[in-house]
Amino acid sequence: MNYLAHLHLGGDQPAQLLGSLYGDFVKGRLEGRFPPQIEAAIRLHRRIDAFTDSHPLTEQARARFPAERRRTAGILLDLFFDHCLARHWQDYAAEPLPQFTARVYAVLAEQAQLPARLAHIAPRMAQQDWLGSYRDFAVLEQVLWGMSRRLSRPQLLDGAMVELERLYQPLQEDFRAFYPELRRFADDALASGAGA
Repeated sequence: MNYLAHLHLGGDQPAQLLGSLYGDFVKGRLEGRFPPQIEAAIRLHRRIDAFTDSHPLTEQARARFPAERRRTAGILLDLFFDHCLARHWQDYAAEPLPQFTARVYAVLAEQAQLPARLAHIAPRMAQQDWLGSYRDFAVLEQVLWGMSRRLSRPQLLDGAMVELERLYQPLQEDFRAFYPELRRFADDALASGAGA
């Protein structure tokens, strides 16, 4: 899952929203590095990633990509699933997407210290509405270009947009089947205190 899904699944409190994002920017052991609620949200982020990576429905979705794309299929799937979530947000959330993303950006702006890379991108994320822009399929091409610049082998993402377009319908069906299961998993984890 990518940023939007983690934010949607990780809890509504400001510390939970922060931790849901921090999970992509903070590596290694946590013990005492952040306030307890943020650390709990980071742990939930990691559990969501593990659940997603090992789930039969996401394995099926990754297998739709050609064999030479398998190394990057997980990245593409995370990005595409965020597109599906943004596009069909009203099916999964009562709060309108623009209101949700504005709340996330406000929480980020109010946080005095963010992990270094997140601190660097947070202003652009808000200014360009990265989270809300996922609704537009064409935006994924810009995101893929940005990702390829950070890869040691950027050519691994060459042609990825064409493949996502070709696989759009089956991958969207995979998302619709998988996301409710992921949401139940995250809700159960939050209810048991994993995000508290």
